[in-house]
Amino acid sequence: MFDEDKKTILIVDDEQSIIDILVYNLKKEGYNTLEANDGAQAVEMALEYKPNLILLDIMLPKMDGLTACKKIKNSLNVPILILSAKDEELDKIVGLELGADDYITKPFSVRELMARVKANLRKSDAVSVETDTKEEKEQHKIDVGDLSLDLDRFEVRVRGERVDLTVREFEVLKYLATQPGQIVSRELLLEKVWGYEYFGDIRTVDVTVRRIREKIEDDTTNPKILVTKRGVGYYIARPD
Repeated sequence: MFDEDKKTILIVDDEQSIIDILVYNLKKEGYNTLEANDGAQAVEMALEYKPNLILLDIMLPKMDGLTACKKIKNSLNVPILILSAKDEELDKIVGLELGADDYITKPFSVRELMARVKANLRKSDAVSVETDTKEEKEQHKIDVGDLSLDLDRFEVRVRGERVDLTVREFEVLKYLATQPGQIVSRELLLEKVWGYEYFGDIRTVDVTVRRIREKIEDDTTNPKILVTKRGVGYYIARPD
């Protein structure tokens, strides 16, 4: 019987030993847990129980984790953390593109995983990235040059054309757009948008930025909106 006051986490892995370790540590941290051993079962349980977060392996029987991720995200706005032995950048890009909120490779530190779970749950509760600027709280839209963000609708337009972004991509763009021209380091983006400071993989930021550019830039090799300051970080260009 679940404690309704606790967050529920669905663990999806075909290795029972990994599930057992995760269940033990998550329950110790005060979470309810659900278990699935294949992708098809993961989708069924996600839709039935609507967990607060999902830990999802990629290599699964019946349905692979990436397909399961896409199916779940089509119906639920739930944070999904991909767990995989694969450390190839392509797998990370595909996972993020299909809606995954984070990516951690095996073998992983339980301490790091717990930190990421907590961070993603906090962000899910907040819905959108928090900033301390009074102006951003008072307005519902941010316009910087060709870029326009509707904060109520979670909608982005470039020169009037709507662009479909994942929630995480929207949060990155929003954080940068609240301070155009201000260079933000990858480490700070990781802390402010993903919500963790010491455990994050900064490559996750680079992959997400790359995906955003593919959607908002005419030429990703020469970006005009989301610009890189080599060796420092990223910024939204101020209009001329």
